[in-house]
Amino acid sequence: MTRFEEIFVKKRNGRLEKIDLEKIHRVIEWAAKGLENVSVSQVEINSHIQFYNEITTKSIHETIIKSAADLISVTTPDYQYLAARLAIFHLRKIAYGEFEPPHLYTHVKRLTELGKYDKHLLEDYSEDEFNVLNDYIDHNRDLNFAYAAVKQMEGKYLVQDRVSKQVFESPQFLYLLVGMCLFAGYDKLYDKAVRLDYIKRFYDAVSSFKISLPTPIMSGVRTPSRQFSSCVLIECDDSLDSINATSSAIVRYVSQRAGIGVNAGRIRAIGSSIRDGEAQHTGCIPFYKHFQTAVKCCSQGGVRGGAATLFYPIWHLEVENLLVLKNNRGVEDNRVRHMDYGVQINKTMYQRLIKGENITLFSPSDVAGLYDAFFADQAEFERLYTLYENDETIRKKQICAQELFGLMMQERASTGRIYIQNVDHCNTHSPFNPALAPIRQSNLCMEIALPTKPLDNINDERGEIALCTLSGINLGEINHLSEIEEPAELIVRALDALLDYQDYPVIAAKNGSMNRRTLGVGVINFAYYLAKNHTSYSDEQALGLTHRTFEALQYYLLQASNKLAKEQGACPAFADTTYSQGILPIDTYKKDIDSVCSEPLQLDWEQLRQAIKTYGLRNSTLSALMPSETSSQIANATNGIEPPRGLVSVKASKDGILKQVVPEINRLKDQYELLWQMPNNTGYLRLVAIMQKFIDQSISANTNYDPMRFEDRRVPMKAMIQDLLTAYKLGIKTLYYHNTRDGANDTQDDLDACAGGACAL
Repeated sequence: MTRFEEIFVKKRNGRLEKIDLEKIHRVIEWAAKGLENVSVSQVEINSHIQFYNEITTKSIHETIIKSAADLISVTTPDYQYLAARLAIFHLRKIAYGEFEPPHLYTHVKRLTELGKYDKHLLEDYSEDEFNVLNDYIDHNRDLNFAYAAVKQMEGKYLVQDRVSKQVFESPQFLYLLVGMCLFAGYDKLYDKAVRLDYIKRFYDAVSSFKISLPTPIMSGVRTPSRQFSSCVLIECDDSLDSINATSSAIVRYVSQRAGIGVNAGRIRAIGSSIRDGEAQHTGCIPFYKHFQTAVKCCSQGGVRGGAATLFYPIWHLEVENLLVLKNNRGVEDNRVRHMDYGVQINKTMYQRLIKGENITLFSPSDVAGLYDAFFADQAEFERLYTLYENDETIRKKQICAQELFGLMMQERASTGRIYIQNVDHCNTHSPFNPALAPIRQSNLCMEIALPTKPLDNINDERGEIALCTLSGINLGEINHLSEIEEPAELIVRALDALLDYQDYPVIAAKNGSMNRRTLGVGVINFAYYLAKNHTSYSDEQALGLTHRTFEALQYYLLQASNKLAKEQGACPAFADTTYSQGILPIDTYKKDIDSVCSEPLQLDWEQLRQAIKTYGLRNSTLSALMPSETSSQIANATNGIEPPRGLVSVKASKDGILKQVVPEINRLKDQYELLWQMPNNTGYLRLVAIMQKFIDQSISANTNYDPMRFEDRRVPMKAMIQDLLTAYKLGIKTLYYHNTRDGANDTQDDLDACAGGACAL
């Protein structure tokens, strides 16, 4: 048996030296300082380190980190910070060869020479400005991360060689350099003192977790890559040229870390006439397969794989075959399983369901004007739909509405990935005038509602690809609603500047972005926000709190965009918005919400209305509530607006198993309402509807079902249909995941709520 005094350790530089157990002990003691209910000796014992001659310090350190992380529990949550500090120590050693980070200028110069950072940083900022910001940066904030956050930083966000796994930076450099990049142009608009002030304020907000940034920004801004919009919406026309242009656009954006929404609803049904009867159309499925191939052909820089949601109307002639595309039964010829699907519905379809009537299915190519009216004009759609139903010359099929909705909900339940878009709500409660800019699709995660136009070719300047740039405000850091004002202004300014900073792989996306300047600001940590305000999803008290909170969110976002419009001008396509007419979200929401929540408005909307009519808005949209699984972990926050599954969630990622603890677990553990403690979806859907009253885009809202609550342990179709109708009645625009409790440990959860898509924030 080897004696300790005979063991040599191999250092990171390859040098050998005698093992020093006391040094290991001191590092763990340093990491444990100020933490409650953690034991240094327990970490040492639990690590079971088998020392052997020439063991690497890297192996020793990684084993100790894992030992600490394994001890994270409901009763000993502070091990998440002990493990995180050890991981930060390890990470900095890898990046810099020592614990202390280098000077900011030295660091940026080195990484620019290595080709890791964009050279504009050295061109746009003087050495004096680097010195000022170097003095301002607070590397001690790295020690505020929880373990899951450090691992996510290390695996997804920090600049690195993804082949060798060599990391080149630590988190505070990331946060500061994002601000430096986004506000780089502010010296031309204002002056350098103003620019430095915004960089410092932005840095403070993101590094103290008041602002949550999405994956494309955190992993890409400061690098030579310059495409950071999270969500890309591409509409396809019913032609081979448009189909090929759509496929090409998908490839370009998937390779740039974006999640994709594809509207393929115009594609004609199988058997339709081509070239006046010269040929028969092969239908939707072969082209859906073509889009799937485009989505999956590129990896996203090792950060995640490509993902897309494809949209079609429920009245499409092929809908019965389209609804089962994700089903595990069937063969490859009639399945397209590696995309998700958004089914588009409106009031006419719901009325047929409620009345027990039939739905008539058409090929969009056979019913002139019907597809466009489906989005832009509900009265005209109803007129045309009835007209075509009675036209015996048009190919059609009738199906019982209850049967068709039942098939849709059955597939939604079995796959979890058949989503719902209420296209009338998306257009009637919208910042866009549907006569000028109708909403005809959503995105990968169902929270974006923006105008699109099909492309005829990849260089088509008349088409429009919609991009949305995302970020979030951490409600857990909000103690008074006026505190939303500062992060709201910083986010609007930063994201608006990003639109000018980034590149556009397709001209139709650049034109749309420059004209509309759309943003989508959401929230994280809503479950903690409810808990610390002593309420919960199923509690009536949460209704008024939610109303006041999301009123403040939208108000301060609009105020910030209005202020920016005064300084830099309104977006060029402002006339396409209802905002230009002085119409606000508080004017167009579904009034059924008033029967759920009668909370009065708290802020001066009339003053804001007049300011918007006078100066306009810099951005056509401001808000969207997206899934934010990964970015919530960075802030050690609960995910978006969702209830947690457990007080400690065990999340499987490509970097291993990560445990995340809900905020303030010791004080608030009895206040949290966990997902499967909710008696039904009613409380959650009411809160989502209240949020939707103010949010100008949409919400990634989920429905959740525990079979144990129902007879025969089966979720009845009636319950699912009732929730669907409730969501529609209350004005909810979109429904995302359908989650079914499967009997597994409730602390288990998937890491990426967006199935690998960029809108996971």
